[in-house]
Amino acid sequence: MIIALENMVRYPLALSVRPVSHRRTGVLARYRTATLVLGLGLAGCMPVFEPSNRSLSLPSAFDQTSVSSRPLTNDWPKLFRSNELETLISQADIGNLDLAGAVARIAEANAQTASANAQTLPSLDGSLTAQRSATPGTISSTSGPFSTSVSNQFAVGLTASYTLDAWGRYRSLQSAAMANAEASVFDRDALALAIAGSTATTYFGILAARDRIALQRENIALATHILDAIRARVSVGTASALDIAEQESIVALQKAAVPALEQQVSQGLNQLAILLGRPPEGFTIKAASLKVLLVPDIKSGLPSTLLVRRPDLARAEADLRAADANVQAARVAFLPSFDLTLKGGNESRTLANWLRPDAAFASALGGLTAPIFDGGALDASYALQSGRRNELVAAYRKAVLTALGDVENALVSAKQGRLQEDLQVDVVTASKRAYSISEERLRAGTIDLVTLLTVQQNLFQAQQGLIQSRLNRLQASIALVQALGGGFDVTTRPISLKRDTMPNAVTPVINP
Repeated sequence: MIIALENMVRYPLALSVRPVSHRRTGVLARYRTATLVLGLGLAGCMPVFEPSNRSLSLPSAFDQTSVSSRPLTNDWPKLFRSNELETLISQADIGNLDLAGAVARIAEANAQTASANAQTLPSLDGSLTAQRSATPGTISSTSGPFSTSVSNQFAVGLTASYTLDAWGRYRSLQSAAMANAEASVFDRDALALAIAGSTATTYFGILAARDRIALQRENIALATHILDAIRARVSVGTASALDIAEQESIVALQKAAVPALEQQVSQGLNQLAILLGRPPEGFTIKAASLKVLLVPDIKSGLPSTLLVRRPDLARAEADLRAADANVQAARVAFLPSFDLTLKGGNESRTLANWLRPDAAFASALGGLTAPIFDGGALDASYALQSGRRNELVAAYRKAVLTALGDVENALVSAKQGRLQEDLQVDVVTASKRAYSISEERLRAGTIDLVTLLTVQQNLFQAQQGLIQSRLNRLQASIALVQALGGGFDVTTRPISLKRDTMPNAVTPVINP
């Protein structure tokens, strides 16, 4: 085996354009036989390829179920019944600069795929040369007289070369590049969903701050009204200066909260403008309250559907397919490679004879290169790609578990948020009733100011809690949209790249 290898490396296949004699046919047949034996011999030294094991044990249903029967689609912004929110999310999808960068990365990945495709095709180079050389007579003679000889050479030709992908190495690299390109598309989808979620939550935060500002102004008016009543009692001797000071501190406290809330609105608008890819100067939104929004009920579906409904999981699965292809390419690198080169053209010492048929030349060369000793580089490359694949398998499994946890957490938040808001409405209703009764008794002089101040503070806190409860529910809805993939479906996602032939099926195992 070693002798045959040395012979083939030392004397590569040389094919002439002249008719092949029976003797030469026998030589080529022996070379082909030796090549086959060599390939089979080296194949025995190759590591065994095993596709990555991506089977997962998934639950048959989520612990926290959704009451809605309406499935989530990619037009989910309509669920909140806000045309302004829909417009903002649409503008963010178009103008966000992070998404622009993701689109550029898709173009980069497509270029890498085209480069990998080129390796599977033959290359053709053209050449056109004109050479004039002068050789001194001292080179060809040892005694004079010496004369310099001048010669010309003109050549035009084509060179075609092709590396035969006998073992599928370049096809594997092509598959890896295509999977990476698909991963970049899914990465853009995941980023688009995250940007849409950030746009919505920022929008909700601005409206919540505006609600709090409006509430603070109402509370300032109420506290001022009580302050006037206390001052009236002081004039008749039923209240003291201390009572006035305490109520004045409450009025000042309510006023002091306004600047911070206005700061939240301004900074939220700036952040929202940047998400849309716009300068913050002069940017604003029309809505003034969370009350204009509807908190939607969203169907959670089955856990197994997350594997095709989340773009981040689709990206992780594409990374695994690329890793499988890279492992396969590293494996077949142990086998010999076959190179074919064809040359042809015209060559002449004079320009007049350059294009004559007699000046034509042609040659064909076939070569075989097989690894003998590389210091363990091929083994290290295979171990590197295998380790990378095992790392991605672990990352994929974790991503799936994280996705399940995201859905469960979002469902819990949605369920408990609804209950909390309902209870908080009752708290506000009761606090308003208590405040109304306390104010009447204050004017009648049948209640002490300590009780009134306590009731007043409870009302203010209850109203703030109601705004926060509403905001929490809206944020929980966005979290559930993101956890479910925002209507994404990998099975219907239009991808301009041809899918590779590496194993790509993820087999979920459903627990009963």
